[in-house]
Amino acid sequence: MSKQVLLIEDEPNIIEAISFILSRDGWTVKTHSNGADAVEMVKERRPDVVILDVMLPGKSGYDILRELRDDPEINGLPVLMLTARGQTKDREIAERAGCDAFMTKPFSNADVLETVRALAAK
Repeated sequence: MSKQVLLIEDEPNIIEAISFILSRDGWTVKTHSNGADAVEMVKERRPDVVILDVMLPGKSGYDILRELRDDPEINGLPVLMLTARGQTKDREIAERAGCDAFMTKPFSNADVLETVRALAAK
């Protein structure tokens, strides 16, 4: 059975690119684009890895990540934060919230694939 990634992202081009990269490597990619109910989606889908955008409609990726980390049922789930905001403070906020990896847009396809593989192997 292939491993599953839940991509929580609202940019269609990013969704398409990441879905293509990971699907080609054998991953099952599920997508969701609303921050408001993203935590429920994670609980429902039970992915092996979450790729989480910072800026989402309804709720920020940082808030979503904090909720995931506060829930004992899913707090160990590997999360890659993906953002167009690459400032040092953005990385620090993500790390304090508990992300496992942090990547800025634009990203390289190879970096996304390598990071997701590494997170799934944890």
